Amino acid sequence: MKKVLSFVMALAMCLALAACGGNGSQNQTSQPGSGQQAGDSDLAYIKANGKMIIGYTVYEPMNYTDAEGNLTGFDTELARAVCEKLGVEPEFVIINWDTKETALAAKDIDCIWNGMTLDADREANMACTAPYVKNAQVVVVKDSFDYTDTSSLIGAVVCAEIGSAGEIQIKGSGEEGTEDWVAPESNLAQAEYVGKGVQTDCLLEVKAGTADAAVLDMTLANSMTGEGTNYSDLKIVDYLDEESYGVAFRKGSDVRDEVNAIFTDLVSEGAMQTLADKYGLELAD
Repeated sequence: MKKVLSFVMALAMCLALAACGGNGSQNQTSQPGSGQQAGDSDLAYIKANGKMIIGYTVYEPMNYTDAEGNLTGFDTELARAVCEKLGVEPEFVIINWDTKETALAAKDIDCIWNGMTLDADREANMACTAPYVKNAQVVVVKDSFDYTDTSSLIGAVVCAEIGSAGEIQIKGSGEEGTEDWVAPESNLAQAEYVGKGVQTDCLLEVKAGTADAAVLDMTLANSMTGEGTNYSDLKIVDYLDEESYGVAFRKGSDVRDEVNAIFTDLVSEGAMQTLADKYGLELAD
């Protein structure tokens, strides 16, 4: 009798454990109402968190702090508008631009939204939106610097942000001899390069005289140099490669397509152009 009772109790315990295990597995792999695995949808992940963590650096006019101490800028306002349509809150987090892809893949952030130049390498390794703002790389020097063209910078000290399109103009990128190799601008390759963490530090170097020139985004240089700015003695003297900005999400992310659709709506509504006019930017075609 005891053996029979023990067997029945053991069988009941096994059935109970099996039922618990099944429920636990279901909770871990699906989202209620999502119709797919939780790990398959980046959009579901962000909506479940109720927020989008936006990686940025201080970069006027895209993301910066105004005189009242409020975070503002074209990308800041655009991100807030997109998050409102997605039904989530934006959370802005300052990142190291040089390790932005690592932070994105590790889910420390959900996107890179900071005047990011689109290129083949980034589009291959991240889910990038359609272009939304036009840009170019420009050369900035002091008013007193005698500049004709980039040959004027051979042997000079030239500054750019580490990991930026400006750095690629000076150093190139990828491995020479491979299909990923992007050759530097030949004259700039003969300059003495100084890399900085953010583009505004490059302006400081030129103003202080510790660098002869900086290669920066046109959007930042237009808003931060010349009359009425803190860098009134600096000027744009040359325009290099034209480019476009995009927002980057994790590779394979379904958020990219959702944001592209919202961009289309904001353009048709005129809201995107209003923002561009406010910050002196030109929308991508």
